[in-house]
Amino acid sequence: MSAKKLTHIDSKGAARMVDVGAKAVTERRAVARGLLRVSASTIELVRDGATPKGDVLAAARLAGIMAAKRTSELIPLCHPLALSHVEVSLEVGEGSVEIVATAETTAQTGVEMEALTAASVAALTVYDMAKAVDKQMRIAEVVLVEKTKESVT
Repeated sequence: MSAKKLTHIDSKGAARMVDVGAKAVTERRAVARGLLRVSASTIELVRDGATPKGDVLAAARLAGIMAAKRTSELIPLCHPLALSHVEVSLEVGEGSVEIVATAETTAQTGVEMEALTAASVAALTVYDMAKAVDKQMRIAEVVLVEKTKESVT
């Protein structure tokens, strides 16, 4: 089995942006998931839009979308992408808020960083808006759930 190489490191060990110029343009989609563990009383406030800072879910949804659009400004070696679609959904469960972020583009490189950034910033926004009422809240995970690419026809 051959060892995988880090694509963002050159032969001398220096960080570099990957050259995607020769890659085919494909339709790309990525889905990331984030999870926050919160108290039952915080769940009620979030569900009712009654936190001291207002509607947590609407703010987090918007923050996630905005973050996906600016990923290349936040992650140093990411290519700027023209996103065709970004969706961030938040579901309030029993003791948790689940975030699902989807990013889509037609490009020469994937959109998993945009989906992960959207989920991360949405989670951070929930945290920021609810931290005054829940000191035990924690971001439990942010993971890539799916990524696809299909030929452009």
